Amino acid sequence: METLAVVLEEPLRVSLRPLELKAAGADDVVVQVDWSGISTGTERLLWSGKMPPFPGMGYPLVPGYESVGRIVEAGASARHRLGETVFVPGSSAFIGAHGLFGGAARTLVTASTRACAISSELAERGILIALAATARHALASGDGRAPDLIVGHGVLGRLLARIALAEGRPAPTVWEVQAARRAGAKGYEVIDPSDDPRRDYQSIYDASGAHDLLRTLISKLGRGGEVVLAGFYDKPLSFDFPPAFMREARIRIAAEWQPGDLTAVLRLIDQGLLSLDDLITHQAEPQAANDAYARAFTDQACLKMVLDWRQT
Repeated sequence: METLAVVLEEPLRVSLRPLELKAAGADDVVVQVDWSGISTGTERLLWSGKMPPFPGMGYPLVPGYESVGRIVEAGASARHRLGETVFVPGSSAFIGAHGLFGGAARTLVTASTRACAISSELAERGILIALAATARHALASGDGRAPDLIVGHGVLGRLLARIALAEGRPAPTVWEVQAARRAGAKGYEVIDPSDDPRRDYQSIYDASGAHDLLRTLISKLGRGGEVVLAGFYDKPLSFDFPPAFMREARIRIAAEWQPGDLTAVLRLIDQGLLSLDDLITHQAEPQAANDAYARAFTDQACLKMVLDWRQT
């Protein structure tokens, strides 16, 4: 079996070419992908060549962990799933390329347990489920404190704010340095950091991925406050000890989402409490992948780029 796949041949060079797939096993499903998303966090680092050493890293590689499609074939143990619309966080079934994370392809082979059934009505918005689960994991893995400041009004920052509100938490303040990105807030305020005099925040969530902000964020904490690092950072983070000591500050890292986070997000969506609307701003065909990846990472107007595989 073959598929067309986006391949990062080396930093800054993206191609679309055929790749052979491993045969599906009894517990596997074959998914025909309709849409795949481009992550401006981890995939930007892979594209630029700045990704720190990471298990499975190497070129050429198939990027992507945000795919939505339909199960078109299934092994003997998964035949009951034929026809389901599913979200797939990638695949490692490629021959001749690393599958990190392996979602940007027309056809994917993956274990049935990794294909999460979703409503077909979500369509391309379904690719946002991974980021929503990431946001929910950051919120749920601490001591229950609601975020009272979120740094960054990209897709992750917006989802952090939306999920906090959906779960009945108070509306957070959001920082955004790009004026054009301050629009689109629903139920919370987005401000320029320079306009914020507060220094008593108890829970600050950084969704910016900026490695040089930690000192500033600690200076904005009240005593016993916490900074949650929800982005992905390509350089070492540092801070001055005395200000952190005076505040008895805590720093927490939010890692990869877990299956329970995905279930919780889908429940919020089904209940009408969480909307994924107005987060996808750009779409492209896979044949234009080289330009699409560059634009996703360099155009400040691009919140989320999606590849539409349906005519490929």
